[in-house]
Parts: sequence; structure tokens; C-alpha cells
Amino acid sequence: MHFGTLNGKDVTKVELSKGDISCSILDYGCTIHSLEVPDRDGNPVDVVLGYDTIDQYATLPGRMGATIGRFANRIAGGKLPISVTVHQLSINRPPNHIHGGNIGFDKRIWEISEERSDRAVFSLVSEDGDEGYPGRMETSVEFQLGVGELTRILSISYSAISDKDTVWNLTNHSYFNLAGEGTIDGHEVLLNTYKWLPVDKEGIPFGYLEDASEHTGKPVVLGAEDRYDTCFILERGDAHAWCASKKTGIGMTVITDMPALQLYTGDGLRDTVGKGGKPIGKRSGICFETEFPPDSPNNRYGKLCVLEAGKRRTLHTTFRFISFGR
Repeated sequence: MHFGTLNGKDVTKVELSKGDISCSILDYGCTIHSLEVPDRDGNPVDVVLGYDTIDQYATLPGRMGATIGRFANRIAGGKLPISVTVHQLSINRPPNHIHGGNIGFDKRIWEISEERSDRAVFSLVSEDGDEGYPGRMETSVEFQLGVGELTRILSISYSAISDKDTVWNLTNHSYFNLAGEGTIDGHEVLLNTYKWLPVDKEGIPFGYLEDASEHTGKPVVLGAEDRYDTCFILERGDAHAWCASKKTGIGMTVITDMPALQLYTGDGLRDTVGKGGKPIGKRSGICFETEFPPDSPNNRYGKLCVLEAGKRRTLHTTFRFISFGR
């Protein structure tokens, strides 16, 4: 479906559905535009923030629903060590590199390489030297909907291969609001984590971990004082994060094979107008960015994010939704 035109190029929206879950994805930024799941009464609720026009996606900050790459989060000073060479990446948030650079994956038009009623695959080639990264990297992202007896499922698989050793760290930057409108205050959040990563004022880790026991084992009801832009190191297991809105009776479980999750409560969102004329502002949505930790190439997690030449890697994140409270 035609969504708009950007710099003379058509932007397409792919619409997927399976039972009573539906999702639309833009080829611009490989962006989740909408995600509808049933509330406790069976009514569809769009649980992600977004915009009505391509111009809004291209010009407004926030990277609503976009695929982030080559490397999500920050790299200190844009310094990327690969073997014995330190590559200088673009500096798009001085003094650091963030979310892939000036023209990251969220600002590219991807190829729709496969499309079915409940599944779509988007592909992108990032050439050697793109934003300073070594290697010609071929990337694909697969979106798959599923329906279980009690669950509605969106699975995302990230796959990449490069002709040179490089790094990769792809994530999805959707802002979730399980109430469908308003702020995320009142949402319940529970994390399966054991450590969190303290950072400096620029978001670069200090190099040590802090105990996260107060953030795990029991749900936190978010209030205005609960402000997160925090990387949590995940425990192994089947469920890594839980979020729920008692207003709609929608619960969401986040499952991933990535080692960390950046939890962001949207406190930096600007006041603007989103889909259907609904206002967007501070705390309108919450991000669950599954990823390698920030500045991984320069800290203890460096080996985890390396994409060796000629070796394809695939990582997965699944969002499972239930309805409760009937």
C-alpha cells in the first residue's frame, strides 16, 4: 500500500494480519507503524506510537517504531576497534556515535523481499565504509505474526552477514502504550534481570555493573517519578520483561536471545500529534530495546557484537500479548 513519497521515492506500507492481531510496517526505516491486539473485551487497540505521514517520520525525532542499525545505542567517541584497527565512525550526537550515525538504518528505504498475509521480510545493504563501519553488510529483518490459544504474537528476527569483520546491533525502537492513549503512568513493568549498567551524562557506561534486584521479582507500577533510560543485563530464561495496562487488560511479554534490554520511558518525547490526531508527548510510550549493551565494542561485551566475515548471525525478539481481567 502506498504510504507517501519521500525525496521522489515511494514509501510502502505492508499490512499483516493473523486472527485478531494485525501489524503494519513501512519500508522506510523498516518501521512498525501500527500493532493492534485485542483488549479484555475483544476490541482492537493499537499499542504502538506512530505518525500519519511520511514527512512526520522523516523530520520528527524519536525514531518511532524504526529498525536501528548498524549499531543501536552509543559508541564512545565513535571509536570502533576491529582487530588491530580503530575505525572512526560518524559523530551524530557529539561527542559520540548513536543509533548508526547520521543516516542510520532508520532513515533508509528497505527492500520488501518477501510478503505474505502474516509474514514479511525486509532487506538492506550497507556498503563498506557506511557511516565509518567496515564491511559490506547484508541485513534482513523478518516480522511474523502468530496466534496461540491465549496469546497473540509478533516475532522479529534480525539476520546479517558481512564480507569483513564488523559489528552489528539491531533493535526495534517502538514506543508501546498498552492503554492505547495517554501516558504510560499506571503501566506495570517487571524485568527478569540481575544487573544494570550505570552510564555517564552522555549515556556511555562507566565500566561496572550495579545490582538490579530492586527492579526484578515484583512489578513496578510506573509513575511520573519512574524515569528510565537504562540498560539492564538480562537473566537467561523464557520471559525477560513484562508490561501490562489494567485500563485495557492488555499484557505483553518480551522474549529475546539478546543479552540486554534498554528500557526507556519516553521522558524526552516532544509534544506533537500522532496517528489519528492523538497527542504524543513526554511518557506517551515505553521502549523495550533488546540489544547488545551500549558501547559494547569498547567494553567487556565487545566479542558478543562482532559479526565475523562470511558468518551469518541471526537474533530474535518476540512480543507476546494476552488479555486479562474479564
